[in-house]
Amino acid sequence: MDLSHIEHIGIAVKSIEEALPFFENVLGLKCYAIEEVKDQRVKTAFLRIGESKLELLEPTSEDSPIAKFIEKRGEGIHHLALCTPDAAPALREVEEKGGRLIDKEPRKGAEQLNIGFVHPKSTHGILLELCDHKDVK
Repeated sequence: MDLSHIEHIGIAVKSIEEALPFFENVLGLKCYAIEEVKDQRVKTAFLRIGESKLELLEPTSEDSPIAKFIEKRGEGIHHLALCTPDAAPALREVEEKGGRLIDKEPRKGAEQLNIGFVHPKSTHGILLELCDHKDVK
């Protein structure tokens, strides 16, 4: 599999507005984008750190996956996203090699990335996102 870098680390938070001051004022990072991904019922905030990013994830409804995650586990690291030239064949390769997928085909995520998730039962407890920048303008 051709993986180039850690694209981002997703961090579940109850409130982006409450979480941002730590990342900006204490760590010195700058938020460069906030967007809502309606079909995932989440609002995201991105902060660049070197070649990678941190993605703060705030639920926009009580039944969103992020709300359920926070209810069950509390705020914290939600997923690790790895960048690949093309998420579709990367997901197929994971499945062909015995990995369990959440997404059989990539879908649009924040920042217009093509994303697909690998189930934590295949990755020793890590929700793994494979993503590509193919259609990002």
